[in-house]
Amino acid sequence: MNTPASPRILVVDDDPDLRELLSTYLGTNGFVVSSAGDGAAMWAQLDHGMPDAIVMDLMLPGVDGLALTRALRARSSVPILMLSARGEELDRVIGLEVGADDYLAKPFGPRELLARLRALLRRSPGASEPEPKPPATEPLPHFGPYQLDTLSHRLLRDGREVALTSAEYDLLVALVTHPNRVLSRDTLVDMLLGYERDPFDRSIDNRVTRLRRKIEADPAAPTYIRTVRGEGYLFNPRGDQP
Repeated sequence: MNTPASPRILVVDDDPDLRELLSTYLGTNGFVVSSAGDGAAMWAQLDHGMPDAIVMDLMLPGVDGLALTRALRARSSVPILMLSARGEELDRVIGLEVGADDYLAKPFGPRELLARLRALLRRSPGASEPEPKPPATEPLPHFGPYQLDTLSHRLLRDGREVALTSAEYDLLVALVTHPNRVLSRDTLVDMLLGYERDPFDRSIDNRVTRLRRKIEADPAAPTYIRTVRGEGYLFNPRGDQP
């Protein structure tokens, strides 16, 4: 039986002391860690292959973490955990909007970063833990022209893949498996994130916005993922107007 390979993490931060600390700490917890101090060094590292996850600092010399995350999202769904010394809500919202999967304000405890990385990797399509195979007679979840391939963690539209990040895929699965039911933001946080969050955290709202852009004919007037004011979100598998 083959032993699963250790997850590969790329830390992109201009603080050499922090890069060394994270490399040592994550290395002792079973990860293979490489690091880069700026965008140019990051792209040089990625020439050797995409890691299993990236820890991205927001404030970098030259091209900042937001621009790098946006560029990465154009070519990959690799999980991205964004770091920021400022910790302002606007930074977090923008980071999540451009495609980061999670956000952690500095200063932080290494144990919290480790827990969040592990959560991201568990939700990633490339996670090493096998998914249980559904019975052959059970149809794959579908709505409109879309079908969820639960074995490969992909969304298909008329047989062609729609590129989703792991965070967007997990949200869609949560919605699809609870059709015609209002799910509050707190419920979605509990289902998707698995650890205590700021009560004003808008990561779910930003994830919904990104997902709507990919599956709705008109994201401004969504028919699949509806907002129920003051309550949360409702998934309508028929995609018809209320």
